[in-house]
Amino acid sequence: MNTVGSDGNLAQGFKPRHVTMLSIAGIIGAGLFVGSGHAIAAAGPATIVSYFVAGTLVVLVMRMLGEMAVAHPDTGSFSTYADQAIGRWAGYTIGWLYWWFWVLVIPIEALAAGHVLNAWFPQVDSWIFALASVLLLAGTNLFSVAKYGEFEFWFAILKVTAIIGFIGLGFAALMGWLPNREVSGLSGLMAEHGGFAPKGWSAVIGAFITVMFSFIGTEAVTIAASESSDPSRNIAKATRSVIWRISTFYILSIFVIISVVPWNDPQLAVVGSYQRALEIMNIPNAGFMVDLVVLVAVTSCMNSSIYIASRMMYSLAKRGDAPAFLNKTSKVGVPRAAVFGSTLIGAAIAILNYFAPKGVFEFLLASSGAIALLVYMVIAISQLRMRRCLERENAELKFRMWLFPWLTWAVILFIAGALAVMMYTPEHRAEVSSTLGLAIVISFLGIVTSRGHAQPVGARSMG
Repeated sequence: MNTVGSDGNLAQGFKPRHVTMLSIAGIIGAGLFVGSGHAIAAAGPATIVSYFVAGTLVVLVMRMLGEMAVAHPDTGSFSTYADQAIGRWAGYTIGWLYWWFWVLVIPIEALAAGHVLNAWFPQVDSWIFALASVLLLAGTNLFSVAKYGEFEFWFAILKVTAIIGFIGLGFAALMGWLPNREVSGLSGLMAEHGGFAPKGWSAVIGAFITVMFSFIGTEAVTIAASESSDPSRNIAKATRSVIWRISTFYILSIFVIISVVPWNDPQLAVVGSYQRALEIMNIPNAGFMVDLVVLVAVTSCMNSSIYIASRMMYSLAKRGDAPAFLNKTSKVGVPRAAVFGSTLIGAAIAILNYFAPKGVFEFLLASSGAIALLVYMVIAISQLRMRRCLERENAELKFRMWLFPWLTWAVILFIAGALAVMMYTPEHRAEVSSTLGLAIVISFLGIVTSRGHAQPVGARSMG
């Protein structure tokens, strides 16, 4: 591992296997194991369409991001590229929005961990478990990036094993290979419970934002890869693997669930999709097994949240968009001030959930509801502008977006349409309007702080 002084440089401590496993399962949290049950309960079996559309969007966005990241690896990733391609205010805005998203994920995952541990040890309050988990994982982020990578490597192994095992059990049950375990299958369940889209296609559109919450974080591998010895190669490899990752872990999982569990099963949204499916398959100790997997998943996701938030804060500080002390690193290349800052705010929000007036935590969560879509739109716009800039400079592009610029424009228009539909939908209007309101405030701050600073070179060259 390369070690550096406190001159503001990060260490290149990730090994190739760390980056590989981070790209495969680093950000899979409770959203897949539990949250998918809420999406299915809301939209029925057609939820798989939401996952397919969201997955396709992520694949295209990752291809665009991969093109930029392979050409210019950077810890700030898309925030840096927005700074260069659109303007400093854009990099400032999307960087702080992304940081805010992951700071909010810290308490979400901490609360989930606290809930699981409190169920096992009811004599200890769940908020104590939640706070302890945040502080413990902050420690893994403070030592070195190699130690964080090692933790995440094994967390990812466990998650991948659990998902593959679940899919295997599901298909075995559907094929009738499990003794004394009969399931109806998708066609049977649709015939008995109102068809493929029992609540209409508007519900499928509504489920899209829930599904997107599960996918965000895929792009974080471009942040992590910048701390590896060969970032361009690792980013290209991780980006190419997105298609099979989404197909295997998300699409196949959801297919198994909707083929085993009726969408209107009252327990689906209560105990979670994985647990309910295992219960219907008569798998012993399903609740304990899923709780164990969820604990591993939320711990891993919380660990990654601290890492991602701290690196984005570090990148913002490096570009002058956050206090300068946040870009200082330790002797082993860890931005400890950024880790401390992100962790403390995340921990404070977790405690807020228990002791603040009801509704405060929900209000904070609503402000992050559509950040994923805004991030993806900024990535698309940045790639659209940066490609033209790179082509004018005759730069060699080793990794290219497909069918440029048509697919890039298609992504931009799709996201704009999705945001418009969500603004029109009452149940998602608050989330989208809160996120857009926050984005406007941060953009204003970005414009104000960028006055007196020269425009980035990329932005100038692209007019």
